[in-house]
Amino acid sequence: MSSRRLAAGAVATLLALGSLSRALSQEYPGKDWKRSDPEKLGLDPSALRRFSDYVGGRGCVTRHGYLVHTWGDGTRRADVASASKPFYTFFLFLALHRGRIQSLDEKVVKWEPRLGKLNPKLGYPDRDITWRHLANQTSCYGLAERPGTAFAYNDWQMALFWDTLFLKVYKTSYDRVDREVFHPLLTDKIGCQDNPTMMAFGVRDRAGRVAISPRDFARFGLLYMRRGKWQGKQLLPAKYVEMAVSDPVPNTIPRAGRKAADMIPGQRSHGSERIPDNQTPHFGSYSWLWWTNGKDADGVRMWPDAPPDTFGAFGHGGPRAMWVVPSLGIVVSYNDARIRGWRNGKKNNPTNEAMRLLVASVRKR
Repeated sequence: MSSRRLAAGAVATLLALGSLSRALSQEYPGKDWKRSDPEKLGLDPSALRRFSDYVGGRGCVTRHGYLVHTWGDGTRRADVASASKPFYTFFLFLALHRGRIQSLDEKVVKWEPRLGKLNPKLGYPDRDITWRHLANQTSCYGLAERPGTAFAYNDWQMALFWDTLFLKVYKTSYDRVDREVFHPLLTDKIGCQDNPTMMAFGVRDRAGRVAISPRDFARFGLLYMRRGKWQGKQLLPAKYVEMAVSDPVPNTIPRAGRKAADMIPGQRSHGSERIPDNQTPHFGSYSWLWWTNGKDADGVRMWPDAPPDTFGAFGHGGPRAMWVVPSLGIVVSYNDARIRGWRNGKKNNPTNEAMRLLVASVRKR
């Protein structure tokens, strides 16, 4: 478990979620999702339509492992932008579990020696970057702060993380990662139907960006709702799944500043080309590349109209997303949505409104 201590309330939530998971139906999709009438699973069809009409685009809602509502083409794979990131921590934890890395606090310079030569005037801070730092966006790579002291949502850092993890730890390449890692270790095991890929734009453009269909992305969400278990097999130890969505960056960690530092020559980006890159605060809600429904330093919850256990992945500010509500047994996935804006502290937060509409569809818990 992380060195950061979970608050007593978070521990209680995890225990409650474990009990709830055992109590709920353990249905899983097979070659295709099993469908159910929403009413049979305690959902109001009219309210679901209001939800999907508001969101737009194309997507699906599942409950207790059944597909209960769809709109648009949920079979078409497409780039999910930053919503790709929780896949990376899945493979980080799997590497730890299988002994490919020794610790989340292992220094990444072991795998990427060029980090050891950067920024001598700052005291070679990049030598101290760990997997934990990269997976929580606290490495301060490309910024003047020391690793672990500040948060920066940073796409140069994400490319460093992806390249080091997949090319060096898993010993694969851009053109082989799907068939050697992504498919056999994850997407084949959960039965993805629409050939997801980590090369959404090909091997020469933002490698690591995942293209996946809404119905396949919902399978990944269901895996996390079921605490890493899929049809009786534990694909990832439950302790890592629980930590991934319940261990946010503390509010005592500030947002990094705007002073740039040197990066590895030729460093590529996961998306943004800004230097320095520092896109958003963490709002006390950023946990191992997932967004959780935590509270910021002022006590404001990320999505006030959603259950506290809600967590998700969001791309391009909200129109590409997958989110999970374990206490309701619900997984939602959509792409090309019209809604944009998911952060707390924003008036009329569209993602919060979508969550409110979905929760309003629940008639029986």
